Amino acid sequence: MTVIRSDDNLEAGIADRTEVRLAGEGGQGMILAGIILAEAATIYGGQNAVQSQSYGPEARGGASKSEVVISPGEIDHPEVLLPDVVVALSQEAFKKFGSSIKPGGLLIVDADKVDSASSPKAIRLPITKMAFETTGRIITANTVALGVLVGLTGVVTRTAIEKAIIARAPRGTEEMNHKALDAGFAAAEIVTKKLP
Repeated sequence: MTVIRSDDNLEAGIADRTEVRLAGEGGQGMILAGIILAEAATIYGGQNAVQSQSYGPEARGGASKSEVVISPGEIDHPEVLLPDVVVALSQEAFKKFGSSIKPGGLLIVDADKVDSASSPKAIRLPITKMAFETTGRIITANTVALGVLVGLTGVVTRTAIEKAIIARAPRGTEEMNHKALDAGFAAAEIVTKKLP
């Protein structure tokens, strides 16, 4: 499993395009997470990004996905074809989107929501549980997931994702969202230390 780090990519002159798919159940905030990631890349990171989304037929409970393409240069094709990174916060989302990843890509799943037998090569973290333990609200799982994603990949800077999250946070929830993001970064740091 390859962990993508922006500083490595710049030095090697590779990966001029990063494709990310964020998936979960309707109501988990993965669509918003994709919008925030795209805004972090463009507004606060000086890169180009395209974000798209789709929902299952159910308003809540069905699989939904948000896709983001990030590039320092022009984005010729705005669609995610084969993602570098997939984040799945539900079993249904994993079933639909977990296998469509580049060889050597990064798969991040919620350990409590995605069956371990179905994702043996995934980075498994209890994202929803971490959100609840950190903020008392499971709705912040999408923010924890963004912290994990950015912490493991460096696709945008920590400063950029922090600014994007705070800009989108409803008034009075800034501190809660900041704590959730910090929890995600802390989990990514632990994972990074364990990687070969």
